[in-house]
Amino acid sequence: MAEHITTVPKRKSYDVVIIGGAMIGSSIAWFLSNNANFKGSILVVEKDPTYEFTSTSHTNSCIRQQFSREINIRVSQFGAEFIKNFRHFMNDDPRVPDVVLQSYGYMYLAGDDAFADTLKSAQELQQRCGAGTKFMSPSEIKQAYPFYNVDDIVGANHNLVDEGYFDGNTLFDWWKRSAREKGAEYLTNEVVAIATDDKGAKVISVTLKSGEVISCGQVINASGPRAARTAKMAGIEIPVEPRKRYTYIFSAAKPLDRDLPLTIDPSGVHMRTDGANYLAGCPPEIDPAAEFDDFEADHSLWEEKVWPVLAYRIPQFEAIKLINMWVGHYAYNVFDQNAILGPHTRLTNFVFANGFSGHGFQQSPAVGRAISEWITYGEYRALDMSPFSYGRIEKNEPFLEKAVI
Repeated sequence: MAEHITTVPKRKSYDVVIIGGAMIGSSIAWFLSNNANFKGSILVVEKDPTYEFTSTSHTNSCIRQQFSREINIRVSQFGAEFIKNFRHFMNDDPRVPDVVLQSYGYMYLAGDDAFADTLKSAQELQQRCGAGTKFMSPSEIKQAYPFYNVDDIVGANHNLVDEGYFDGNTLFDWWKRSAREKGAEYLTNEVVAIATDDKGAKVISVTLKSGEVISCGQVINASGPRAARTAKMAGIEIPVEPRKRYTYIFSAAKPLDRDLPLTIDPSGVHMRTDGANYLAGCPPEIDPAAEFDDFEADHSLWEEKVWPVLAYRIPQFEAIKLINMWVGHYAYNVFDQNAILGPHTRLTNFVFANGFSGHGFQQSPAVGRAISEWITYGEYRALDMSPFSYGRIEKNEPFLEKAVI
């Protein structure tokens, strides 16, 4: 879909200014503009209309229910519902395509008894929430997927229901298009300053790089890995930073005879089916904060870590060919790897949608709905997202998510 690029705002004041127009910002813009009870104006400010360096453009576009916190499971369950019924959620617009959720599942492998116990505990929680997760013994794994080497594996969690790959870019494209059609204004520009009142209780305006000062009722920080920089303009510190994540696409001389679940190896390498090929990924060996514009690859990672793990875990992957690779950024919440959502405790019209730590695509439907509810009603209605509130950071009370890939 071609982008219509506008650099100058049509108005001097907006009810809602969304800083960041990628997946999360566009989800919020669409849910707001689609809410019959929201009557306000929406401005989405995005510095790069190509989205070339956003997390959205580097995503692996997967969804799972295998989390260690109930709220994250519920968030993904709505995500799966939204994906599978996308056209219906988009008001049965005949232009909107159906989106397929390819449920080849996730396979969390445990290499020791301690992690197996963690998986069993998570499986019990997921099952109580209605997820189809099952704990499997090594022999059960081997029976279902004979290609795995399970010599050093003591068990695994696996779920074939509503876990796998979906075309998230279709959601993204249609959220942008539909939000625009419903009146949301997208601006190719950059917020460079945020002004608050004398008491520091309210944002009163944002300043654009082009010089315009925009009055605003609510400001939503949806700026991905740059979230901390945006928050700092308002005098707020948040523990979100860019972290490099590597993705590799490869072909196999001896392809597997069935889909490869998204497999999380004890080494930290993950792998899955990707059409006729396969995808693998991992964090770097040393995982510091990256510069916002640093997408330089460490090419030794493939040769020294990823390929050996692939060949060990799946012997058929001893003969593989690297086709493509890229480096993306997680918007990593170093505090507890969970999202930061909702209003600031003092600056109550500054709203967070940050720190997804690699889960932004799958969580975007529930996040867009939740922030839309907060802006419109002053409360969450469909799903209580308060566990993600900023207040936990002020109180130094981490809400830890253990299942981070």
